[in-house]
Amino acid sequence: MTPNTLSRRENLARVRSGAEWDLVVVGGGATGLGTAVDAAARGYRVLVLDALDFAHGTSSRSTKLVHGGVRYLAQGNVPLVREALRERGLLARNAPHLVHARDFIVPAYRFAQLPFYGVGLWMYDRLAGKLSLGRSRWLGRDEVIERIPTIRRDGLRGGILYTDGQFDDARLAVALARTAVELGASALNHCAVVGILKELGKVSGVRARDAETGEEFEIRAKAVVNATGVHADAIRRLDQPDASPMLAPSQGAHVVLDRSFLPGDAAVMVPKTDDGRVLFAIPWHGRALIGTTDVPLASIPREPRPLDEEVAFLLEHAGRYLAKAPTRADVKSQFAGLRPLINAEAGRGGQTKKLSREHAVVVSDAGLVTVTGGKWTTYRVMASDAVEQAAEVAGLPRRRCATESLHLHGWTDRPAGGEETLALYGSDLAGIEALVAESPDLGRPLHPSLPYIEAEVVWAARHEAARTVEDVLARRARALFLDARACVECAPRVAEIMAAELGADDAWKERQVADFRALAATYLPKGTEA
Repeated sequence: MTPNTLSRRENLARVRSGAEWDLVVVGGGATGLGTAVDAAARGYRVLVLDALDFAHGTSSRSTKLVHGGVRYLAQGNVPLVREALRERGLLARNAPHLVHARDFIVPAYRFAQLPFYGVGLWMYDRLAGKLSLGRSRWLGRDEVIERIPTIRRDGLRGGILYTDGQFDDARLAVALARTAVELGASALNHCAVVGILKELGKVSGVRARDAETGEEFEIRAKAVVNATGVHADAIRRLDQPDASPMLAPSQGAHVVLDRSFLPGDAAVMVPKTDDGRVLFAIPWHGRALIGTTDVPLASIPREPRPLDEEVAFLLEHAGRYLAKAPTRADVKSQFAGLRPLINAEAGRGGQTKKLSREHAVVVSDAGLVTVTGGKWTTYRVMASDAVEQAAEVAGLPRRRCATESLHLHGWTDRPAGGEETLALYGSDLAGIEALVAESPDLGRPLHPSLPYIEAEVVWAARHEAARTVEDVLARRARALFLDARACVECAPRVAEIMAAELGADDAWKERQVADFRALAATYLPKGTEA
């Protein structure tokens, strides 16, 4: 039997068939896609839907770390750190083409900081056990400068080196989507859930609308999992209009600079900023990524944008540790992600099945299963918890979680690692190379300032469910996060390639380019867009 793919035509046909699913998962981010993979691996019939694109929201706007959480260790939350470090190790094994080790250095400007940081990071190493990515050690002043040539040298006493995990978040989401369908799931992006179906007071499915055609579907399911991140409360209110909020969302902003600000292969970790957060400066795809902030939100925007004060905060703190202080004019891109933090009232109006400071699984009186909170590193644990509860609600045969050693799509035993963008395709790299061999022009760079080629646009449209210029430039390639100005320049060419693949007309191309240019302007500090 031919395995499922992300073909929109095929997945829409399965939805139109009217068959009942074991599970419908609402939300195609880290948790939703992870839930689909887990459920499909257990042999359940599962459909995952996303209103926009896979990983459109928080799941593509992380700090690009697969980590245990050094700040949680400082807070004494050892069990949480141990769990996350174990998941970090498993993910490095199951997706070695997307996850790699990165050395981090904590610079010390007072001698007393060295033993203090050293002991904490020694414990961090030990909690990882056999899944450790490397051992921490003290560095002298000269070695810190050798590893980070642009570090501020005045008063530098040395540093502590430790190793953590780094990844490409949106590319991992694509890998999860493709893994899920290969296991038998179906998946549709740009298909919003607009209602919850009920029979005799119990959730029996969803009503969904295809964003491209406006067609609506009534989709029957034995259980529905709400995995929509910061939008979880909105979906909960489709089931229970008076549901009390579970979430108290906050925003975390990042800025992306030219690699000249951080030319070495090591990242910088600042244990405590003025607001008490950890600050990172990380090499990523030939750039320097600086983040993050923590700003509470009263409302949830569709397209979050860093506040001016967040950008100023990041640049000012980066300037304290780098020899050359970055300015707003140096920002190649900026972005913000929304954290689905669980508030103290979580679980009211439903039965709390699993609740921690990181994630919760709540079942409503009508049987809607909501999973929220957490972070990328522990997505697999969240997914397992969600599927366990959904299977109970649905009355499905109990089957064990099968994802601990499940290789994700693209897995290869010879990962190139590092920052080479084509290496992120893993075993799919041969497919990209075949496209170039067949049409050499597809080997042309999308833009001189970007590490992507035209063949990747074709691949994204054919095999990765990319439907818009934004889907390609923001999440199949990560170009929008690397250089927003360069993206504006190459958007017309991307639209032209996609139109040929999707059978779209000139009017579609014009709309796509206009929409993307408006979006790209929000990825630059105000006043620097031109």
